Amino acid sequence: MKAELITIGDEILIGQIVDTNSAWMGQQLNLLGIEVFQVTSVHDNHDHILKAIYEAEQNADLVLITGGLGPTKDDITKKCLCEYFNTELVFHPEVLVHVQSLLSSRNVVINELNRDQALLPASCTVLHNSVGTASGMWFERNNTIFVSMPGVPFEMEAIMLEEVFPRLTKLRITQNIVHRTVLTIGLPESMLAEKIEKWESALPAFIKLAYLPSQMMVRLRLSGYGTDKTLIEAEIIKQIDELITIIPENIFGFDDDNLGIVVGRMLKESGQTMAVAESCTGGSIAQFITSNSGSSAYFKGGVVAYSNKIKSKLLNVPSELIETYGAVSQQVAEAMAIGAQNALNATYSIATTGIAGPDGGSVEKPVGTVWIAVAGPSGVKSKMYCFKHNRERNIIRTTHTALNLLRTFILTENSASK
Repeated sequence: MKAELITIGDEILIGQIVDTNSAWMGQQLNLLGIEVFQVTSVHDNHDHILKAIYEAEQNADLVLITGGLGPTKDDITKKCLCEYFNTELVFHPEVLVHVQSLLSSRNVVINELNRDQALLPASCTVLHNSVGTASGMWFERNNTIFVSMPGVPFEMEAIMLEEVFPRLTKLRITQNIVHRTVLTIGLPESMLAEKIEKWESALPAFIKLAYLPSQMMVRLRLSGYGTDKTLIEAEIIKQIDELITIIPENIFGFDDDNLGIVVGRMLKESGQTMAVAESCTGGSIAQFITSNSGSSAYFKGGVVAYSNKIKSKLLNVPSELIETYGAVSQQVAEAMAIGAQNALNATYSIATTGIAGPDGGSVEKPVGTVWIAVAGPSGVKSKMYCFKHNRERNIIRTTHTALNLLRTFILTENSASK
């Protein structure tokens, strides 16, 4: 089954809001074996809406429409649907009862615009909106299903979960779609593609590979299509196992993992802890770690040592190191890491010191120069990186790079202890 999604609303097109509905629906539809082939966003314009619906009908078995169902004059979706399906608005008393009950619970006095929410196209199947006043609508024509829902995300999700999905599951969709995502770091997209070329070329025809690069990682999404879900899942696992043997050091997680989750999992499983001493990252690493539930089990705390005095006072970095080598140096980074490890009594620690920019650089240490150090039971490891001039990106890159350095450091220590 092929699906197309149509989002209606000027607020999406002018960037006032982000279309999260399509992302959520696409994910959920895939779980049912329904492929989304196109997403279209249109103005609150009569002709544009009708054109989008007509074009979707030519290509899709399922058309999901969101937006334009509010009580105000700019919401014209119901009128457009009446015209498209050659029907008229009729009054639904049961919908009015629901609207009255919902608004009463919110201490809102119902007016004529609210009552008009009970006017719906005569030819549609009304889909109950348990959390809002705008009902969903289900139409069928020429072997295509059309569903119109509110654009408010939690209302759309309620209608999809309570009304739409139960109806779709009765259609006995035979195709299964399985996605698994492998998270890689340390190799740019082109180099990664070159390294796994033979593996990619040998993938079965029913498994497709997509490269999804971002600032700090490349996600490899394997998508399997077919009628036998068990076979697809088994083959994807087999292919991922083979991929791990090709780039073992570059794979750090899967699906919804991130480096904070992965490092936290490693520490928790071994009963170990970590701390941070941050200068140029300004607490970004600590925030990344503590944004994950359960991080208190392994994260001791951190020091944002932005000034040299704080580096010396709280982390016991000898002032002569700073005077001799400068705050942005291997010697200071390593001293910060050891200082945090000792002060917070942690198994491991991360330290960052650098020039985030856009100013503050020199010929010897240009903007983007960063030293990262990791301290652990076996000692300390440090490395210098040369990032670019964008301050925000430098902080993000340093955060991810530091966590990955800690990840590989832990792996090395664990291997040595076996």
